[in-house]
Amino acid sequence: MKIIVNTEKAPAPIGPYNQAIKTDSLLFVSGQVAIDPVTNDLIKGDIKTETTQVMINLKNILEEAKVTFEHVVKTTIFLSDMNLFADVNEVYGSYFTGDFPARETVAVKGLPKGVNVEISVIATLKL
Repeated sequence: MKIIVNTEKAPAPIGPYNQAIKTDSLLFVSGQVAIDPVTNDLIKGDIKTETTQVMINLKNILEEAKVTFEHVVKTTIFLSDMNLFADVNEVYGSYFTGDFPARETVAVKGLPKGVNVEISVIATLKL
């Protein structure tokens, strides 16, 4: 079973994909960047501001699927520069309360719309 999950509380996809796909036991959330879903504007500012918007977008998609960050089992963080790691990690970590998910963080040559951070998650539907 494959169920499409989309919410107006997160940016609309900018290509041929959905915000998330729910299966019988897992939720796969597409990478999110710092776009305000109300204005569709890129959130500019420091990396902590950018990362906060990414995490808010992820939170809203998780809520639409009726799960929370507690359900997240795996994340992938893409950075434009590894020097941003500490600040991104600080904001990212504030959304989890323990039993942290598995994760990798990689620096890439470029990200959509020239952003500095993109994060995707996989969540379990059952704790």
